[in-house]
Amino acid sequence: QLEESGGGSVQAGTSLSLSCAASSRIYSSSVMGWFRQAPEKEREFVALIRWHSGSTLYADSVKGRFTISKVNAENTVYLQMNVLKTEDTAVYYCAKGHQYSSNVADYYVWGKGTLVTVSS
Repeated sequence: QLEESGGGSVQAGTSLSLSCAASSRIYSSSVMGWFRQAPEKEREFVALIRWHSGSTLYADSVKGRFTISKVNAENTVYLQMNVLKTEDTAVYYCAKGHQYSSNVADYYVWGKGTLVTVSS
C-alpha cells in the first residue's frame, strides 16, 4: 500500500512537499511515480523516479519547479513543489510500477491521494 501526505492549501508562488510512504519494501526494479488529477480532468503524469538508479522524468508543466526524490531505507518518495501555480491545484497520487513510463496504465499500485489547493 501507498500513503500520501503533505497536501494542503497554499498561496501561489509558495512551496509544498508531499510524501509517499510504502507499507512494504520497494524493490529495486520498481518505478515510483507522482500523478495528479484536477477537477473534471483526466489523471496526468507529474514525475517519476527509478528506484534502483534514481533516474527521474518530469512533465513539462512542472520541470524546473518540482523535484522527485526518494529515501530507499524509508521506502518513501517525496515531491518537492516550488513556485506553485493555481493550475497545480489537484489531488496528487503516488503510484508504483515497473515501467519507466508516464502512462497511468503502467502503474498498478496507487495511493488514495492528497489534495493540493493553490490560490492566487
